[in-house]
Amino acid sequence: MNQRVRVLPGKPYPRGANWDGNGTNFSLFSENAQKVEILLYDFSDLNEPREVVTVYEKSASTWHCYLPGIGPGQHYAYRVYGPYDPHRGHRFNPNKVLIDPYAKALSGGLEWDDSLFGYKIGDPAEDLSFDDQNSGPFIPKSIVVDQSFDWDGDSQPRIPWNETIIYEVHVKGLTMLHPEIPELLQGTFAAVGSEPVIRHLTSLGITAIELLPIQQHINDRALQDRGRSNYWGYNTIGFFAPEFRYASRGQGEQVNEFKAMVKALHKAGIEVIMDVVYNHTAEGNRFGPTLCFRGIDNKSYYFLNRKDHRYYMDYSGCGGCFNMSHPRVLQFIMDSLRYWVLDMHVDGFRFDLAATLARGFYEADRLTTFFDVICQDPVLSQVKLIAEPWDLGPGGYQVGNFPELWTEWNGKYRDIVRKFWKSDEGLLAQLGYRLTGSSDLYKHSNRNPHASINFITCHDGFTLRDLVSYGGKHNEANGEDNRDGTNENESWNCGAEGPTDKSEIKALRVRQMKNFLATLFFSQGTPMLFGGDEFGKTKQGNNNTYCQDNELSWIDWNIDEEGMELLEFTRKVIDIRKKHPVFRRKTFFQGRKLSGRGIKDIHWYKPDGKEMRIKEWDHSFAKSLGMLLTGDAIPDVNAEGEKIIDDTFLILLNAHWETVLFVLPKSSHGKWCLVVNTFDGMGSSSNIEAVPFQFPLGARSMVVLRAKRKDEI
Repeated sequence: MNQRVRVLPGKPYPRGANWDGNGTNFSLFSENAQKVEILLYDFSDLNEPREVVTVYEKSASTWHCYLPGIGPGQHYAYRVYGPYDPHRGHRFNPNKVLIDPYAKALSGGLEWDDSLFGYKIGDPAEDLSFDDQNSGPFIPKSIVVDQSFDWDGDSQPRIPWNETIIYEVHVKGLTMLHPEIPELLQGTFAAVGSEPVIRHLTSLGITAIELLPIQQHINDRALQDRGRSNYWGYNTIGFFAPEFRYASRGQGEQVNEFKAMVKALHKAGIEVIMDVVYNHTAEGNRFGPTLCFRGIDNKSYYFLNRKDHRYYMDYSGCGGCFNMSHPRVLQFIMDSLRYWVLDMHVDGFRFDLAATLARGFYEADRLTTFFDVICQDPVLSQVKLIAEPWDLGPGGYQVGNFPELWTEWNGKYRDIVRKFWKSDEGLLAQLGYRLTGSSDLYKHSNRNPHASINFITCHDGFTLRDLVSYGGKHNEANGEDNRDGTNENESWNCGAEGPTDKSEIKALRVRQMKNFLATLFFSQGTPMLFGGDEFGKTKQGNNNTYCQDNELSWIDWNIDEEGMELLEFTRKVIDIRKKHPVFRRKTFFQGRKLSGRGIKDIHWYKPDGKEMRIKEWDHSFAKSLGMLLTGDAIPDVNAEGEKIIDDTFLILLNAHWETVLFVLPKSSHGKWCLVVNTFDGMGSSSNIEAVPFQFPLGARSMVVLRAKRKDEI
């Protein structure tokens, strides 16, 4: 094919395809390649390139050129030549058309075909064989993008961590069934940024929306063959590209639609946090397809076995872990993260299986280069950083071991709170830590209570309603004979498995959901609510809906009377949290008399009204606890430097199956005001005499009392 496009040397950086108004600079890193070609496609024919451009310039292992006249909308791909020698880590195959790792948009989804694999499917030599089929017709094409956008003065809300309330949700799941959103917009970025969705989020009091992966991903072939899909999206192939399936408009428009969503959410004071998957790619292990990194430079991009580079190290369970020790791979990830902050205006990231990013060869190390680079980066060190602090490798459970600036999904919080409310024994000591920000996990690394991302449920596992409705998982719909998904749910069905007409069980389930919600929002730390839990969404007992892109996963906005009751309760407890800084302290409690004040910032009480003694924290039979938070003992100051003074609150928790008479401690002015009672609803504003009043704390219930101020007496 004759080369008609004029080719200039161009520059090695920035990488990817970058249009400057006159032409496009192309730049691709490959340390071990011997030849690189750019394939240019017409939109009308994405199967065969109209022109093939050979890239001759190479600077520090980066291949680059400049093509005048090539601009936004141009579809392109790469062919990369080099040795095919899996035992040495090389899997070059020029028959495989490749996605640009830095592509800002992709033309569509992957169409599965045997030609996508670098080896011959079914060959006895397995991945040591070589396949010469052309994969071009089946691979999505990269698109040159115009990055200009009218942000209209948009800026990050920069909500302080201790004031942050996170709402975790899936773009499609949030909006696919929303009755106020036009059908053509349902399931898209535009829908998330629409007025009905923003109205719901603001009415709840949400300050940050955490989106399940929105970077371009592919559906696993095995799932597709079973008629299912990778709904959650933890199978990324385009780390700069918004998922095309979440765009309501044409090819390449997903970039602007994503930006418009962020702009609308920011205008409402809501931050956008992305769930990102840098621990592995969609190319998987040695039997995976050749789509991008594997064909560009497998040995550089992937974490390979030291003894035989044919094999991949796997700490995610998905294969294809990035080689974080390679400077260009680390640069690739940092470039991607900065792009989403600087160009797409996102406010933070939740890193899936973040312990994988800390891997040396066989164990996690929180002092690895990746975290050092993040902490010193002038852009990324200023956004919200959340770690899922575990992976599947040895020593992979790293809760509490991430460095300063990082927060963590606190799996210990989830587990202890679940166990407590189903009346497991011997939990008071652990519960005390979880309610107060988990100082046992985070204080040693100079972090504060907000480092603990507290959650009861998330996308992975039961919904809140299912947590109190099912004793075991029911994942038959996934087609894996109910073998998938965890068996360690710490759930309790309250007396019947699944839906029931028994009024006493239904009432108990509602009370338990309120207990979980109240515990979440009155704990120190950063609360995260799973989308739909505010009105009791069910997934019918399926705790692993990763492959269910349907009504089982989507939020049903037809809320019944019980759901409305729960929604109103959720709004109220969030509102109380936001109004009272004693529930969202910046620093850990001291638990002792403060110098010069003679008062303690926190007290712990037994039902008899006496303060807890050290040995009593280990009583296995104890299931009731009182926690008094002193409002005028907060050491924090506000933005104006003024000392923060709040009301004093008493929180009573009873996981026993019988009512407990709780002797109330004396308040500063002798009376308490009932604020929340999960047994009876929100409670009333009636006064309660403190001494010697015995409060009837209902079975499996939680109560919040506020000390009456002098001006209220």
